[in-house]
Amino acid sequence: MTQLPRKQLFDLPEGVIYLDGNSLGPLPKGAVQRAQTVLAEEWGQQLIRAWNTADWMALPQKVGDRIAGFIGAAPGSVATGDTLSIKVYQALAASLKMRPDRRVILSDTGNFPTDLYMAQGLISTIGKDYELRTVAPQEVADAITDEVAVVMLTEVDYRSGRRHDMADITRRAHAAGAVMIWDLAHSAGALPVDLSACNAEFAVGCTYKYFNGGPGAPAFIYARPDLVLEIEPALSGWLGHDAPFAMEPGYRPAMSTERLRVGPPPIVQLSILDAALDVWEGLTMQEIRTASVALCERFIAEVEARCPQLTLASPRAAAERGSQVSFAFAEAYPVMQALIDHGVIGDFRAPDILRFGFTPLYLDEEEVVRAAEILEEVMTTEVWRDPKYQVRARVT
Repeated sequence: MTQLPRKQLFDLPEGVIYLDGNSLGPLPKGAVQRAQTVLAEEWGQQLIRAWNTADWMALPQKVGDRIAGFIGAAPGSVATGDTLSIKVYQALAASLKMRPDRRVILSDTGNFPTDLYMAQGLISTIGKDYELRTVAPQEVADAITDEVAVVMLTEVDYRSGRRHDMADITRRAHAAGAVMIWDLAHSAGALPVDLSACNAEFAVGCTYKYFNGGPGAPAFIYARPDLVLEIEPALSGWLGHDAPFAMEPGYRPAMSTERLRVGPPPIVQLSILDAALDVWEGLTMQEIRTASVALCERFIAEVEARCPQLTLASPRAAAERGSQVSFAFAEAYPVMQALIDHGVIGDFRAPDILRFGFTPLYLDEEEVVRAAEILEEVMTTEVWRDPKYQVRARVT
């Protein structure tokens, strides 16, 4: 069996235990060389010719096909580029057009704010009495009625790690005649996903978390292959045109998922992402999932034994959570700042969540135990009460 982790493939600082790959993945060493090649040899020497000579134009589809392999999608069904917010907007707008007689977008109260913001903005733009309806995560299944045009959910909750049952929710949405959109921001690269099997119409996701594509790395959007020609792009961008260099005055969408592209692809970031995906070679998502569950279970056991002040905020059952563990504490922000200062990097989510991500590509059991020991030291000594840890930074 393939051995984990592959820490030697990452550029991680000495003396740091990194438990925040669910927010920003670390730097793969291969990405550095790839970026240098793109900058110095391709852009630097080939200039604009590199769109052809370095095959830049094909890179978005190449990377999309690589991502498709991680999320159970067919080749050609994943488009890359732009941001996750843009992809959410595109999927929502297309979904509403597919259900013109319905007016409700259903989501849950735990969804990541940007998804809800994009829904609110879309409704404000198109009017027509559309409604964004949010319910508690555990109430979603019963809230899918024949009023609902589209169900938009994030599979793994960003705060708690709580996981929706993708197959069951999608079946319920389809039974009610609704379109299904899944946000895979905290799923893709963390656990097995099978979009083809669940039959969802759309999925979106980012690549700067578990895929280690770097800050601001491009997003992706999946469209079920049998529906592509029904999709009316809300953002009719140049690169979504069927023949962009024909320079036609009218928009004619591409006859593939490429119609969901908008502007020119971010070549440097796509190249970094392409190189970052190399660290997965020879691994299956089930191997990753098995290892991450073991790390999470060990961390929960260690923290609960050492830090009775903290309350588990993630589901206890591994099958019901993603690849993260969250604990609640009233003074979570200064605790996390103290923990980071002592060499364990996690993050804080308002109002009271200490959040830790577990990626077995570069984490092992020894580090997980040591992280719990350091957290115990921070809690026992109450070093977090130091005024310097109380100051809120812009990014938390």
